[in-house]
Amino acid sequence: MRLKESDLTTVYLKEPMNTQDDEGYSISGWGDPQPIRMNVQSAGGTVNAQIYGKDIKYIKTCKYQGDLLSEGHGEGFGICLKVPSSSDPDYKIMAIQEFSTHKNVTLERIKRDEQND
Repeated sequence: MRLKESDLTTVYLKEPMNTQDDEGYSISGWGDPQPIRMNVQSAGGTVNAQIYGKDIKYIKTCKYQGDLLSEGHGEGFGICLKVPSSSDPDYKIMAIQEFSTHKNVTLERIKRDEQND
């Protein structure tokens, strides 16, 4: 399967970073943005509706072809979908499923009080 170029959207991938300030306190933040191209769609269907219930409106399903994300490496990363790359991500990667030609990525919208968790 090859993803159609006109359906791809540029989003920015940010890795979660934990650093320490000069007094030794842990600071949560995000790494540098990396542009990636994905096919992003709203989650739908009966199974997703049963899994997510009323929260389905905060879930996106994406198709990705590339090497920056893989199963076991990428869950918890942030995605800047509807915000600029200079701000905190508005979505978090919940799951990655690998297939032979692409990866299915499930995103969940980050609530404002979880932005740096």
